[in-house]
Amino acid sequence: MAKEFSDELPELLLSATDEMIDLRHDLHAHPELAFDEYRTTKVIRDRLVTLGWDLAECPTATGAVAVLKGGRPGNRVMIRADIDGLPVLEENQSPFASVNEGLMHACGHDVHTAALLGLADILSRRRDQLHGEFTLLFQPAEEGLGGARAMIDGGVLNDHPVDFLLGAHVTSLAPLGLVGTRPGTLMSEARALTVHVAGKGGHGAMASVEGNVVLAISELAPRLGDVVQGLSFEGTNCACSAGVIHAGTANNVVPRSALLKGTLRTFTPDQQVEALARLDTLLREVSEKFVVNCSLELGEGTPAVTNDHDVTGRVVESASKVVGSANVLSFPPTSPSDDVAEFLNRIPGCYMFVGGAKSDGSSGMHHSPDFSVDDLSCASVAQVLVQCAVDLAADEKRLAAPRSGA
Repeated sequence: MAKEFSDELPELLLSATDEMIDLRHDLHAHPELAFDEYRTTKVIRDRLVTLGWDLAECPTATGAVAVLKGGRPGNRVMIRADIDGLPVLEENQSPFASVNEGLMHACGHDVHTAALLGLADILSRRRDQLHGEFTLLFQPAEEGLGGARAMIDGGVLNDHPVDFLLGAHVTSLAPLGLVGTRPGTLMSEARALTVHVAGKGGHGAMASVEGNVVLAISELAPRLGDVVQGLSFEGTNCACSAGVIHAGTANNVVPRSALLKGTLRTFTPDQQVEALARLDTLLREVSEKFVVNCSLELGEGTPAVTNDHDVTGRVVESASKVVGSANVLSFPPTSPSDDVAEFLNRIPGCYMFVGGAKSDGSSGMHHSPDFSVDDLSCASVAQVLVQCAVDLAADEKRLAAPRSGA
């Protein structure tokens, strides 16, 4: 190239930013749950076709895979974004608030999708000058921890072998444009939990402790944190908590069954084994105290997000070109999880956080009804990912790791 790509990127980014923001607003207004992202998928695929990317067969009904070959030889880079929303009733009053009642992009996946489409726009403008090959992966069902596995089981990595993988998650907890990552373990492993509680039930006017599933599940929920007490990884605590409790149909009936759903977050296999053993002990204690039966069902899980050391070093260098080295920080491990881990377990790569907090302090916590980030976080995510992808594709010091497969 006559110029360094990083020199051209500000102008390219500026030309793509308005479209990214418009796409983000549209996606935010129309959130869809895991494996039901049909409208979102159509928006993504239509945009990719307009930009001249080659749409490939997608192994899942929702989501998309697209490929762009550069004009020069180089490495193959996959960039992944998640596309699903959450069953959260939005409280924000923005003009683009969710119109799908009870559903919300409460974690920033609308930003990830819009940013990856912005990246597609930027790369398509420089196709002939680029090294390597780029594969965009728009993954469904991250929140349910099943989307990545479904795409892999469907053969996406067999059909599209790549050398490196990149991804980014916007965060409302860091200022706009700040980049945080680390080599090794970045995010926890997760396991979905369901506890079924069965008891004798009865009349509310004659309720007792014995056989009372309402009392039993009320005792269980606040004690879930006990199963990870003292378990931590490099200063970050493991977590176990409830998100759903169901019990009863009438105010004067003690039901015979109750249900608790939650998640367990640990960082190592040994920690998960220890936490599940403690949970089993806790369930036995609750069962004996309330004369009920507590049974545990383990649901979907995902491994810890683990970044490749060499790729992460290269990502730090590339991100520093566009946001400055002072704005690229080494983050500690975090207790949230992400099934991008399934891809990173098979492909050397790097996942990172990119700040998107609003300057007025109004950004809420992820997964909350008031979650929000700055619109310009779309451009921030896009510029970091595109620079990292272009640099990895052109890197002659190719890793000696085996090429990816199923």
